[in-house]
Order: sequence, then structure tokens, then C-alpha cells
Amino acid sequence: MLRAILLSIGLSTCMLAATSASAEKLFLSTEYYPPYNMRDADGQPSGVYWDQLKIILERTGTQYEATVMPWARAIKLAETAPMHCVFAAARTAEREPRFKWVSPIHTDRNVLVGRQGHVMNIKTLEDAKEYTVGTQRNDYTEGLLRSMNFPRIDISADFNNTLSKLAAGRIDLMPMSESALKNLPQKDFEEVITFSRQRLGMACHKSVPDSLIEKMQKVLDDLIADGTQRRIYEKYGLIISD
Repeated sequence: MLRAILLSIGLSTCMLAATSASAEKLFLSTEYYPPYNMRDADGQPSGVYWDQLKIILERTGTQYEATVMPWARAIKLAETAPMHCVFAAARTAEREPRFKWVSPIHTDRNVLVGRQGHVMNIKTLEDAKEYTVGTQRNDYTEGLLRSMNFPRIDISADFNNTLSKLAAGRIDLMPMSESALKNLPQKDFEEVITFSRQRLGMACHKSVPDSLIEKMQKVLDDLIADGTQRRIYEKYGLIISD
């Protein structure tokens, strides 16, 4: 009888442990945003953000699934679906209380970009309001453009769609990272003016345990302190702003 009770307790303990481990599986999503986020041959995330997150997940022993999808869907999942996270999201004052954060994955200078040779008289952001500016739905730049009262904002599903509109002359400007611009054909696109400076990170649903967030943040802090994060950026030929 005692043996049966002990066996039952042991099985219950194992089931609880398995449930706990399963509960800490993360579902990670991001958008296709080269050169930071790309897809490998199997359609899985790759790039400078993912290189950091792989180290974080491995060192913390975290189970995960990762996928690439349109940004609006990715950030919506992180806000509404348990154990979901999105990367890399701008850590704005408006977003801060809606998520749990692991950051910074990137400190970014965002610029307004136009077509090379397309003459525009822009010396200030106020001047830029005379033109049509495109961005991605639910990207933090959409919120910035609206808060700064840009009157003509064109919204697309993803970065490539917006860039195609810019190349075709359907919009005049679009905001993007300075490193994203660096990886575009210089004969086609040029920086017009600085738009914003922003810290980005992994934004997680409130159900993600604080203990896991703290462990992941500690690993990211270590990657920054020992120069690993900077070396990852340099490997891709990208800029990380101070």
C-alpha cells in the first residue's frame, strides 16, 4: 500500500514537472524584414535578431517554436495568445505596459527613405508632411507617424510591400532602419532625414513567467556586456547604434 502511494506521488510529481516544462514553451514570431529578419531554406527565422535569440533560448534551456508572418498578426499574437512573443518590437511608452520585455535586441536609428534622384525639399520632419509616407500595419512607425500628425500615411502588410510601392513611385517616403537602407541598392534609394531613435526587444505575452523573462534578460545582458551582440551585427555588416 505504501509503495503504491509513493509510486502515485512520484508519478504526480513527474506529471507536474512535465506540465511546468511544457508551460514554458515559447511561441516566437517575427516579420520578414531584411537584413534583420529573414527566412532560411526551411522557412524558419534567420538573421541578426534570431542569432541572439537562439543563444538566449539555448542557454536558458527554453523550448520554442518560431515562425515568420506579417507583422500585424505577429504582434497581435504576442499581446493576446499565452506564451507568445514577437521580435523585434520597438519598446515605446505606449507598448511598454502591454507586454513583458527582453531588450535591447537592437538600438536603432530610423530614417525616412526616398527614391534616388526624386527631388524633395525636405529639411525638417515638418517638411516631410507634404509627402505620402508608407509603412507597415501596426509597426511602431505607424504610431509615430500618426502621433506626429503626418496627413498622408499609406499602410501595407509588410516591409517588402511598402518598399515596392516606394520603388514604383506610389509613395514618396518610408521609414526604415539605417542598416536596412545600407542593404538596399544605393542607386535606387537614399536617406532623406532622421525619423527616430528607438530601442527594440522581444515583447512577450503577460502569461510568460517572470522567472523566464529574468533568465532571458540576464543572458541578453551578458551578450551585450561581453561584445557578442556587437560581433553578431558586425558579422552581417550591420550597424548597432549606441
